[in-house]
Amino acid sequence: MQVLERLIAAIRPYQSVLVGYSGGVDSTLVAVAARQALGRESVLAVIGRSASYPEEQRAAADTIAACFDLPLVAIDTHELENPAYLANPTNRCFYCKSELWTRLADFAAQRGLQVVCDGTNADDLHEHRPGHAAGRQAGIRSPLAEAGLTKADVRAAARVLGLPNWDAPAAPCLSSRVQYGIAITPRRLQQVEAGEAYLRTLGVSGNLRVRHRGTTASVEVDPEWVAWVEARRDAVTSHLQALGFASVQIDPRGYRRGSLILDAQDA
Repeated sequence: MQVLERLIAAIRPYQSVLVGYSGGVDSTLVAVAARQALGRESVLAVIGRSASYPEEQRAAADTIAACFDLPLVAIDTHELENPAYLANPTNRCFYCKSELWTRLADFAAQRGLQVVCDGTNADDLHEHRPGHAAGRQAGIRSPLAEAGLTKADVRAAARVLGLPNWDAPAAPCLSSRVQYGIAITPRRLQQVEAGEAYLRTLGVSGNLRVRHRGTTASVEVDPEWVAWVEARRDAVTSHLQALGFASVQIDPRGYRRGSLILDAQDA
């Protein structure tokens, strides 16, 4: 496949690589392609483990790594100890990724790995991505973007490779659900994680966000699921209130990528 060949060609000069791995389709494709390009002994996938990383996503990432024989480790990150991160400004991701990439770069140096790379694709370069600026500052490489792979290219290549997450919805960290300006706390992250896990057990698939707006939970699902969730409003409201939310909204517009930054710009 030409797209996959472009990616492997971009990775091959790295010689050895540490991949910042979340279990999402982008970083999974980079890790699997790196293993093909460089061999098992020259690749290490690393998960940054913190309260903002959902346990369900961690378990899925472990399973995929095992299926594709990817060497994998997890290291703790401490972004929740940074007051600038906890304040939750619109560039919150910059502080998170600065913490992540500093630790991963140090870990790569300890292991003698020459390059640290992420899963940024070509489409990401045109979006609000303060975390990407932190990566550039830390010298992180982005082979998907370097090879010109869009998100559609990534999914197509992942499907060819048989990656089980090739069509999985995007799954950014739990802090991305908390309205800008509202402090990030472990409890709020737990509320979001538990709320989304509950909706999944009900059967909701596709994109799903429980946006934390202080005392209110705003539920976003793909448009075709809005009426389905509305029909179960009483049960959803009761469960989310039990998690500590005073009120619950079901967004009639459905899931909107980056809705918190859109709302911040409109405010």
